[in-house]
Amino acid sequence: MSGARKSKDANRQKPAIDYDLIRGLAQLLEETGLTEIEIEHDGGRVRVARQVHALAAPSHVPPSAPIETATRAVDTAAIDPAKHPGVVTSPMVGTAYLAPEPGARPFVEVGSRVQVGDTLLIVEAMKTMNQIPTPRAGTVIQILVEDGQPVEFGEPLMIIE
Repeated sequence: MSGARKSKDANRQKPAIDYDLIRGLAQLLEETGLTEIEIEHDGGRVRVARQVHALAAPSHVPPSAPIETATRAVDTAAIDPAKHPGVVTSPMVGTAYLAPEPGARPFVEVGSRVQVGDTLLIVEAMKTMNQIPTPRAGTVIQILVEDGQPVEFGEPLMIIE
């Protein structure tokens, strides 16, 4: 029986890591602007992902918007989300959606006033839509993810002041 165990253990050896494949996939991410790629190769699976933090701004600014509003947006761009006390982080790995359905108005926009418990966005994880509630009342000053962007656990999503 020990001979059978040895052959099973030999078959379960971990495959060697193909660093050239990983480098090639990382380069492909850079060239194409993708944030994640996963392939199955020689019986193994390789996933390469990178985090992209982008500031999502409103799609349009009304012509009558005061100059002060535009200045404030520039000032908030310099805020480090990891150090801000009003940062809202992702409670799970998944895909962030800023609206309840494609083409719908987003739950919140930069400048939106929110109350505790209001829905900020949805994170889809394992085919489940998880509403992310506002942990504190205030004003949304930054949206750090784009609609449909993959997010990691603990990744900053928004800042509320």
